[in-house]
Amino acid sequence: MSMQEIATSSRTRNIIRKHGFTFKKSLGQNFLIDGNVLDRIIGAAELDHSRGALEVGPGIGSLTERLAQSAGKVAAVEIDQRLIPILQDVMSPYPNVSVVHSDILKTDLQQLWKEQFSDLAGVSVVANLPYYVTTPIIMKLLEERLPIENIVVMVQREVAERMSAKPGGKDYGSLSIAVQYYCEPELVCIVPGKSFIPAPNVDSAVIKLKRRAEPAVSVADEAKFFQVVQASFAQRRKTLANNLSALSGKERKGELAELLRECGIQPERRAETLTLQEFALVCEMLTRHGMLA
Repeated sequence: MSMQEIATSSRTRNIIRKHGFTFKKSLGQNFLIDGNVLDRIIGAAELDHSRGALEVGPGIGSLTERLAQSAGKVAAVEIDQRLIPILQDVMSPYPNVSVVHSDILKTDLQQLWKEQFSDLAGVSVVANLPYYVTTPIIMKLLEERLPIENIVVMVQREVAERMSAKPGGKDYGSLSIAVQYYCEPELVCIVPGKSFIPAPNVDSAVIKLKRRAEPAVSVADEAKFFQVVQASFAQRRKTLANNLSALSGKERKGELAELLRECGIQPERRAETLTLQEFALVCEMLTRHGMLA
């Protein structure tokens, strides 16, 4: 196309000036101006014209433009009313883009899927997520059991490292387990602050979460599984037995330690050393012995 792409400093500034747009710090608005990063995001998303893309927080459309060129259909959900006319203007060359004014956390996603993507072979979520709501958005997308193929998102670097962390390190925690229960994470690239306007003072990262056909471990009750994970990490420096006694009751702590040993897990271990399989085992054992409410 003859028009310079949006993900450049000059075109981004022109669009902002033309519409008199001012950044709202409360919405975590940072617009991407690095075409190479967009190449990496689009490559990771594995889109084609039979597939759709859901974008969260499109801003002024630098990623939306690329998605429109790669996917059959794009639904861009934007919370900031001031950006809607800008997006409608810059996306006017692309009839396959729908701009939806909504808060993704309050959106009925099942309904959105029916309205936007019913005739497509598959859908991926591709977005530059606002830092302050990254985790709630990802958890909503995963927990609602949507038919998502991939989630390719730009997030704060340390959040990406936590999502992809393996057992044994300080980054591994309940977020790692929740994400890896549903997906296979892969760190795509690190993105420095200078790739955005305005430049954030932390590095970002693009992470790809490939949806598993089945969860990583088989559990009878997901809510209980995540309850055990949360309790295990409640105080990271405490042992597994100490943290879990909050669920079993202090008076059953000895019994709890014995049951952990029966599972082949030393009670003095810390939560960050346990694999998903071990958490599933602990959950099953606590449930069987009536230690979970």
